[in-house]
Amino acid sequence: MAAISASQVKDLRERTGLGMMECKKALTEAGGDIEVAIENLRKSSGLKAAKKAGRTAAEGAVVTRVADDGSYGVMVEINSETDFVARDDNFIDFTNKIADAFFAAKSEDVAAVMDGELETAREQLVQKIGENIGVRRAVVVDAVDGGVVGEYVHGGRIGVLTVLKGGNAQVAKDVAMHVAAINPSVAHPENMPQEELDAEKAIILAQPDMAGKPEQIAEKMVQGRLKKYLAENSLTEQPFVKDQNQTVAEYVKAAGGEVVGFTRFGVGEGIEKEEVDFAKEVMEQAGRH
Repeated sequence: MAAISASQVKDLRERTGLGMMECKKALTEAGGDIEVAIENLRKSSGLKAAKKAGRTAAEGAVVTRVADDGSYGVMVEINSETDFVARDDNFIDFTNKIADAFFAAKSEDVAAVMDGELETAREQLVQKIGENIGVRRAVVVDAVDGGVVGEYVHGGRIGVLTVLKGGNAQVAKDVAMHVAAINPSVAHPENMPQEELDAEKAIILAQPDMAGKPEQIAEKMVQGRLKKYLAENSLTEQPFVKDQNQTVAEYVKAAGGEVVGFTRFGVGEGIEKEEVDFAKEVMEQAGRH
C-alpha cells in the first residue's frame, strides 16, 4: 500500500475543501492517486448532496445579468441554509457561474439549465460546504419597442429587473433601485388586482369614521382613499426615491421613457423556515445522560 504524504492530503484538501481524515481515507483507497481520489469523491457526492437536500435552504443570493444593449435580462435566486455560506467566496463564485449560464441560455427552465455540469458543480459545492444549496427560480425579461431592461441588486438579497419603453440604462437602473427600496405592488394603478381593491375597500368601510355616513358620501370617501392606496402602491405614482418632488413616472418621462413593468425577487420569499429551539434541544439531550 502506497504511503500517503502530508503534501498529498494538503493538496486534496485544497481542491475539495474536505477534512483531513476524509482526504487521507480517499487517497488511501485510491492508492495515492489524487485524480482517482477526486473522481471517487465526486461519485459519492451525489449521495451526500441527497442527504442534505431535505434541509430548508432559505438564505442565499439573487443575481442578475443584462445584455450590453439592454435588450434582455435574467435574474436567478440561489439558496443556501445560512447567511454565512451566502457570503462564502465559493458560493459567490457558484452563483456567478449560474447567472452566466442562465443568461447564455436565455432560459427560465431551472432543470434544463442545471442538467449536467452545473448540477455536478452544485453537488460538489454541497459536499465542500456542508449545506443544502439549490437553484430555486429564474426569470427572463425582454425589452419592448426599442426600450431597455435595467437591473439592481441590493446586498445580494433583493434583485430587480425593470422594463422601460424608451429611456436609457441609467434610468432603468434608478427605477430598479427604487423598486428594491420601496417594493411597490404593481407597476401601474390599473394593474392592481380587483381582489386587492375589494379587500382594501372592506377595510376602509370598517373604519370608525365611516359609520353612519350617507351612502353617497361614504362612496366618495372610499374612492378618495382607494385612489390614495393606489398611488402609494403603484410604481409610477410613487414619489421617486432619489427625488421626492417628482413621481417615478415623471422622472422616467423626463428622460424620454415610460415604465412598462418590473420583476422583484427577495431571497427566501415564500419559503417556510423551520424554527429550531437550540437551547431546548441541548436541554433535552442533557436530560438523556
